Order: sequence, then structure tokens, then C-alpha cells
Amino acid sequence: MTPTRTDREELARSRRRARSGRQAIILAAAAIAGLAAVTAFAAQPAGPQPPAKDAKLQVVARVNGEDISRNELAQECLRHYGEDVLERMTKKYLIIQECRKRQIEVSQDEVNAEIHRMATRFSLPVDQWLTMLKQERGISPVQYANDIIWPTLALKKLAGSQLQITEEEVRKEYEKYYGPAVKARMIACGTLEKAQRIFAVAKANPDQFGNLAKDESEDVNSASAKGLVNPIRRHLGFKEIEDAAFALKEGQISEIIKVAGQYVILKCEGHLPARSIKLEDARPQLEEAIRDTKLGIVANGLFEDLKKNAEVVNVLNDPVKSKQMPGVAALINGSKVSLEELAEMCIERHGEEVLGGTIQRRLLEQECKRRQVTVSEQELDAEIARAAAQMIETKPDGSPNIEKWIELITRQQGVSVEVYRRDAVWPSVALKKLVRGRVEVTEEDLQRGFEANYGERVRCLAIVLDNHRRAQEVWQLARANPTPEHFGELAEQYSVEPGSRALRGEVPPIQRHGGQPLLEKEAFALAPGELSSILQIDQRFLILLCEGRTKPEPVKFEEVKEYLHADIFEKKLNLAMADHFQQLRAQATIDNYIAGTTQAPRKAVEMQPPARTAGRPVDLGPH
Repeated sequence: MTPTRTDREELARSRRRARSGRQAIILAAAAIAGLAAVTAFAAQPAGPQPPAKDAKLQVVARVNGEDISRNELAQECLRHYGEDVLERMTKKYLIIQECRKRQIEVSQDEVNAEIHRMATRFSLPVDQWLTMLKQERGISPVQYANDIIWPTLALKKLAGSQLQITEEEVRKEYEKYYGPAVKARMIACGTLEKAQRIFAVAKANPDQFGNLAKDESEDVNSASAKGLVNPIRRHLGFKEIEDAAFALKEGQISEIIKVAGQYVILKCEGHLPARSIKLEDARPQLEEAIRDTKLGIVANGLFEDLKKNAEVVNVLNDPVKSKQMPGVAALINGSKVSLEELAEMCIERHGEEVLGGTIQRRLLEQECKRRQVTVSEQELDAEIARAAAQMIETKPDGSPNIEKWIELITRQQGVSVEVYRRDAVWPSVALKKLVRGRVEVTEEDLQRGFEANYGERVRCLAIVLDNHRRAQEVWQLARANPTPEHFGELAEQYSVEPGSRALRGEVPPIQRHGGQPLLEKEAFALAPGELSSILQIDQRFLILLCEGRTKPEPVKFEEVKEYLHADIFEKKLNLAMADHFQQLRAQATIDNYIAGTTQAPRKAVEMQPPARTAGRPVDLGPH
């Protein structure tokens, strides 16, 4: 309910970016009005209030002279977020009802004091704190007071003695964040046999532990950094690993540790002393962190208890009940939550985001109407089948596993099948039909694609810097001793890119026609052992050391020509779709009344051949 430690740190880092002046004053005024409006709710909980009668008649946006009504936006918001917001509203109603039952009240003064306390923690005035929440998290002042602060204070009162903190808990929290730590590398194995084999190799060659982790560890994150993990501290993870790590001396390798179904081997890289912060100085922050953790646990338990004892009828997702109770989203212990209430809450929380997507869809609908392009249900089904065939294994009979694909995509994205078809599949099919006739795969494209995928590549070490002066200093150091060993040490010390730093400059071999012409030209001009000049790629500066070239793959052009054609056509088609939509957007007149923005059409740009639009090279690399 309250911001997490990560949220607080990120907000603190970003507060310097918060705008002040007139916008802050306006938002502060809105905040005061919003907090005042919430007084009745906090003092005498009654749930969200119904919208004004004319809310459905309001216009929320205008696209090329065509209105998008608030009612349309409400339906889109319900389609995307109705279920999620209803679940949150249900939890809130249950808290309200439990507070009534136990005669617990949260006053407006308490809400205001908590908002002031949160702002003070980040050394910000309340108006700037609320401005930052709006800019960084999309949380309005009313939503912050109504949906975050009030429920948090209510839960704290409901939890009572369950939030008491012991001295032992404070001590453990102190050790977790300020105590000593162990710098270590790790190898994780799925079977004991593999762990025993690797353990024997590591014991015999402890200096090769990092390379062994890179090649053998089944933990991808640490393997990519040659086994290096975040410093191991007490009370942060598995006790078995912590005990083993703290028992090691520098350079020593642990025995095999069985934990969470895996077999782990550690190598100690050194011990880090405790931070020079006294427990009493850190006590307020530690107690707050403990209380936040406990509140989350208590809240989950409380919600579960309230649910068990509550009668909640979800009408929104039940077609039969929806017909029986029109206009009702849910019944919570007999109290009705109307669809109108739910829609307004969805708009308040997600309206700006959903409206952005609705505007994009409207642009496509207008273009399809102008060009007399229609999209049938059969075409949507075919597009889903194509995606399923590309992304997951087919059925035993070779047909696409559409059911598994839909289940996977809807679960991963947390959307319904209807939303997936409307928001992902329909725009894709519509754009493809709008640009398909403009996409052509030439013989030159095929030759370039063949070279990119099957031709030789340049093996290089790379150092990535974030400013030119530092790049010049590092380049001078590399030029003085252009050996792979020294270059790797420089990469480990200076590279700002985590992968090249952890792997001492190792990067994937550089191919031709991969979408980085400047990098490719420099790399393929290097001889083995030669140092590159300083290359500026976007906002970064690269230094390369050539180690040689790979051999071309023994594949004949005619054997893969058909496959290359399909792959290149798909890439050029996707690029053409993106370019076409960007031009539609640029040439549109858009008034977004929720976001408060207006866009006039830019000067019409003649449609360029899609694969070359804006000078962007097509990446013809690995398919």
C-alpha cells in the first residue's frame, strides 16, 4: 500500500526532475480540492461516489474532427482493467466495512499528516511530492489520498498489535543492510552429478572458477558475469548459502550446497566490512522497513479472512448475472458496486493510458475507411495462427497450437482474448493490409541477408564508455599495450556496459548488415590484433580490439533462399508498418482533453519505400 524501498529510492533520485512553478501550483490546488473531497470518505467510509449524470456525454478526445466520448473510453477501460480495478475496489470495500464493524475511523487530519510525513521523508514540499507522484507514477492527488494513504492508515489500525517490532527484528534488519558481506562467485547446477564434476574441476583450478561459471552454471544471470553475484549479506536469502559464504576465506571454494532444488558452489572473492552507520542512527528507517513488510503480510492475511467471511458476487464477468442485474458490477455483502462507479474508477486510474491506445486505433480505423480496407474475423484467426506457428512448437500433426499460444500470450500480458484480438491482432492485420503492396524483397536484399546470417563475422573485444574524454584516455592506455589480456583488464575497469565489463570485453561476433553500418565498417576493416578508432554509436563511445574472424557457414545460397525471403519480407513489412503509422500520427489533428494536449498535422511527407524510410537500415541478421 505504501511505496516500497525501491520506489522511495527511485522517487528520491528523480525529485530533482520534478517541475515546479505554475504547473505545481495548479496541481497543488487540485490536490487540496481532492483531499477536501475525500474527507467524508475517510471519516465516514461510503465507497466511490457515482459520476455525474452527463458524464457519458462528455467528449474526451477528438481525432481528425471525430469525437471519442467518455462513454467509449469507459467501455475501453472496463475491457482492459475492469476486472483488476474491481478486485481492488472489493478489497477497499471490505476494509471500509470492517472499519465500520470495529468502529475504526481515519480522519482527514490523519490522511493529511501522513501525506506530509511522506513528503518530508524526501525533503519535499507537499505540492512537489504530489507533482512527482503524478509525473513519475501517474498517481493523482485524489487517488493517492483515497486509494493509498487512507487504506494504509486503516490497515495499520486494523492490524493493531500485529505491527509491533522486536529488538531482534531490528538487529536482523540492521545486519541485512549495514552488516558485513561476502563478495563471491557462484556456480549453480541442476543435478548432484554435474555439481560433483564441476566441483572437482574448480578445486583443481580455482583461478578458472569464473570461466567455469560462465560455461557451466545454470544460473544465467550470474553465469553471464562469470559467476559474480551481489555481495552476500545475512538474512537476505538462503541461510545455507549465507552460512557457507561467511565461513569461507578469500580464494577458498565451498563444498557443494544443496538449496531450493539446486546444487551451488561458491568461491569467496573477499570479505566486505560492515558499513560505518550506527544502529541507533538507522533505527527509524529500519523500523519503517520492518513495519512495511509486516503490514504487507498482515494485509494479505486480513484480506483472506475478510474474503472468507464475506459474500462477494462478481457480476462483471458473469453473462447470466449481468442480464439479471444490469448496471451492476458486483455485490459485496449485499452492497452494490455499479458499472458506472467501476468505469469511473477505471478512468481515474487508467483513462489517460487507455485513451492513448484508443486514439491510435481510431487513426487506423479512419485510414482503413479512407482506403476501403476491411479486416475480417477469419483474417484475425489467420494472423493468430501465424504467430502461434512462429513462436511456439506446433502440434504433432504439424498444425499451429493456437490454443496454447492464446493461453500463453493472455497469461503473460494479463489481458483477455478479446483485448488481445482488438489491441494486438487487429492493428497488426490492418497495418499489413495497408502497406503490403509497398514491400519488396530484392535480389540484393537476399544476398545481404545470406551474408549477414551465414557469412564471416569479426571477433572483437569491446570497451563501452559514456563520454569522449574518458574514451580518449582509455584508448591511449589500450594503444600503449594492445594485447587481449590488457584490453580485457581495461574493459573490466572502465566499460560502462555491464556485459562487456563482467566478461572483460567479450561481445558477440560482429556480422555484416546487422543495422549498425558504422560499427560494421570499422570492425571489418580491422586486422587481427588491430585497435579501432573511437566510434560514437548514439550516446556511447566504443573501442574495439580485433581478435580475428569466424569461418563462413557451409550453407549454399539456394538452400536457404526461400527461408531468407520470408524472413526479410517480415522484417521489411514490420518496418513499413511502423513507418506508415508514424506518418498517420504525424499528419493527424488530435485533441486529447484528458492529457490536455493538442497536435496539429505536420507537413505531409510523401510515403517513402518502407525499407529505407528515415534512412534506417534493415537488420538482416539472425532470424
